[in-house]
Amino acid sequence: MLKNFFRRVIQVLVIVAIVVALIFTAMYFLTDRENQVGDVSLGVLTSRDIKIEKMVDPKIPGVTCYIAHVKGNFDFVDPSNSSISCRQTGPINIEHMQSIDLSDHGEIVFKKSKSIFLKAMKIRRIFDKNSKTLLYLSYSTTEIDGNYEHSLSTVPLYGNPVWDEVDSLMAL
Repeated sequence: MLKNFFRRVIQVLVIVAIVVALIFTAMYFLTDRENQVGDVSLGVLTSRDIKIEKMVDPKIPGVTCYIAHVKGNFDFVDPSNSSISCRQTGPINIEHMQSIDLSDHGEIVFKKSKSIFLKAMKIRRIFDKNSKTLLYLSYSTTEIDGNYEHSLSTVPLYGNPVWDEVDSLMAL
């Protein structure tokens, strides 16, 4: 009787190990590598790497942001800290500017899950009407040690042909 019990426990443990291995394999192959432009190892004794990803603003395709964040290869939770740098990499026209949310809270342009526990990294675009500058705020949705990790990058429209045209947006 005891022999059958241990045999059954071993069978269940083997099945659990296979399921866990399949989950980790799926997580590895389903990660978004299409936008990844860099992968820096943090050392031999860690499973975490710094991933550098490219994000083109879906409403303003002339802006590209690069986000650096730590990702654990086999972790269920990734650290919250990240950095962002955005640049104008193509034309920005008045049609692009008319399509964005011009409110003070802006709009989320990118969201990435950082854990299985509802933690996410979000990129929000806000337009500063006074300085005619696009702001891209990267932030974590989870408080860490009394802090919400965040980073900011700007794309000024100065010198851009759309500079004078955005005044018409503010009149609306």
